[in-house]
Amino acid sequence: MVEYGYAMSSEEHAPNDLVRNAIRAEELGFSFALISDHFHPWVDKQGHAPFVWNIIGAIAYNTQRLRLGTGVTCPTMRIHPGIMAQAAATAAAMMPGRFFFGVGTGENLNEHIFGEHWPPIDTRQDMLSEAVEIIRLLWDGEEVSYWGEFYTVENARLYTLPPEPPPLYVAASGSSSAELAGQIGDGFISTNPEAKLVEIFNENGGEGKPRYGKTTFCYATSESEALDTVAEWWPTAAVPGLLHAELPTPAHFEQAAKMVKKEDLAGIMPLGPDPRRYLDEFQKYVDAGFTHIYLHQVGPDQEGFFRFYEQALKPHLPGV
Repeated sequence: MVEYGYAMSSEEHAPNDLVRNAIRAEELGFSFALISDHFHPWVDKQGHAPFVWNIIGAIAYNTQRLRLGTGVTCPTMRIHPGIMAQAAATAAAMMPGRFFFGVGTGENLNEHIFGEHWPPIDTRQDMLSEAVEIIRLLWDGEEVSYWGEFYTVENARLYTLPPEPPPLYVAASGSSSAELAGQIGDGFISTNPEAKLVEIFNENGGEGKPRYGKTTFCYATSESEALDTVAEWWPTAAVPGLLHAELPTPAHFEQAAKMVKKEDLAGIMPLGPDPRRYLDEFQKYVDAGFTHIYLHQVGPDQEGFFRFYEQALKPHLPGV
């Protein structure tokens, strides 16, 4: 049975609004949520990029059932993987059995900012693999000393730990990342409803593990209103995939988005009030083999989406 969750876009919403939205998502019966972990928004209009670990703590304290994970954290450059291990362990200790740690190779937008060279994808994957190894070692609760190709850890021990280490899920948008996710992850996260990615993940050790897919859309009372919202708040949806990992600043994304036409956006996501378009989009992930689907409503009208979900979508989702 597929589970449905809520996507918390920290680039679009203020910290306290994110907490309120998580509480609302739990009230509506979403079983899980993922929150993005950015230093910058994609474009200036979005206006936010809070430190998500503060928000995770607030959500932990103000919810009882909602499972929460990062979607996703890059634990390789901006913050040392040892600190990420500590942050995730603390979050999991605050919400035992409800926190999972989503990790990925990141974007130049967020990770180059302290003077580190932005490496090619194969190097980033090697860095992620080493970072995950360090994180898991620290989660064991023993003193760790580690001298790797990318990271050094000396005499480090985590004292605040959850009863069990949280699951660690690896994000992937291409075949090599899906292979790595199967090898080092407890689950898989993607924004592409591609059966081939799931197949690669399964073939490399992921068989039977959770597979999370993110779908982006914009509910509004009319399709034209929804299209205007996406063009204003999420124009990067139609920017080619490789650029997402390489462009260094929101200004660069805004320049790339100027090449995006509204009709390009209309063709890539559900827009407006017709529930059939959303249900058809969800089915793509089901058919591709995803076990969890989390829903990203673009723009400020999250309450409008929550009502739409409760009245028009939820009754048609099996097991929800």
